[in-house]
Amino acid sequence: MTIQSFIPPQRTLMGPGPSDVSPRVLSALARPTVGHLDPTFVGMMDEVKSLLQYAFQTQNPYTMAISAPGSAGMEACFVNLVSPGDTVVVCRNGVFGARMIENVNRIGAKTVVVDGTWGRAVDPQALEDALKQTPEAKFVAFVHAETSTGALSDAKTLCEIARKHNCLTIVDAVTSLGGVELRVDEWGIDAVYSGSQKCLSCVPGLSPVSFSEQAAQVIKNRDSAVQSWFLDQSLVMEYWSGQGKRSYHHTAPVNSLYALHESLLALLNETLEKSWTRHREQHNKLAAGFEDLGINFIVPEQERLPQLNAVYIPQGIDDVKVRQLLLNEYNLEIGAGLGQFAGNAWRIGLMGYAARSENVALCLAALKEVLAP
Repeated sequence: MTIQSFIPPQRTLMGPGPSDVSPRVLSALARPTVGHLDPTFVGMMDEVKSLLQYAFQTQNPYTMAISAPGSAGMEACFVNLVSPGDTVVVCRNGVFGARMIENVNRIGAKTVVVDGTWGRAVDPQALEDALKQTPEAKFVAFVHAETSTGALSDAKTLCEIARKHNCLTIVDAVTSLGGVELRVDEWGIDAVYSGSQKCLSCVPGLSPVSFSEQAAQVIKNRDSAVQSWFLDQSLVMEYWSGQGKRSYHHTAPVNSLYALHESLLALLNETLEKSWTRHREQHNKLAAGFEDLGINFIVPEQERLPQLNAVYIPQGIDDVKVRQLLLNEYNLEIGAGLGQFAGNAWRIGLMGYAARSENVALCLAALKEVLAP
């Protein structure tokens, strides 16, 4: 058996994630590995925490990066906050809302589903009506930026409604963090999770999370143990907030955290507001090009994610053939439709470092050629 070193091709990643990683973040991965309890690494962790607080726009002391991808961040929020028998109202307008329901069901809690149209934002009135009929609800869960459809929901309004009904909120910000406005403290979000590989343009494998003081108290005062030892935040919180001394929980992914630190530093240097504007401006360029090509968006403009563009595949076009041509001939990756849109849509990402004029130009030129009769 002859196996050689793996050298991946140089792709332009414009799918639903992972996104392009900048050279400065990739170079951070190659820095010398130190122990995860090394004093120098502990200092860097404190900086990662501060940088995440900036990205989330929160002062929550319980803000950290879980050593696993965004799906683990989702599960961590649910298993730590929700106990068997609790009632959780979940808004479902795509695949990732459905995954929230799966988490609640596996905990042994009761799910009340607020179903919405795929490709549309969550309807605030539908949530209001559901909560009026469910006074026993303790939590409201929804996806801020639904990666499966490209729809952006009004997180601020949804949180206001939840708070009015004395519910804590669990919010999926996997695709929204760094790409569109997200203000955890101002909007009153209690538990939020994201992923390193989307608009932060870091390598996959880390999940930034943040818990409000009220959510932290729920975790600390549980009647039963969290069903996942690894994701039990009452143990991990001490590791991330040891005031110079860290209790051992697991071996942290040291070099991946170097990369996250670098990506968050890049976001701080650019500023959140400029990042949000850049994503919107690049989306507008892409949208204008799609109009020229006769490609139509799934989501109405006012509910559309700039960093995840879900579009209908033109009539008579072979989905798989086009994506293979883009990958093989142009080294360009775009995403297939998911769930209800499988085979009928493409998902084209403009996330983080990928939200650049040259990427938009490449995507539009390549599509123009492969779609030509």
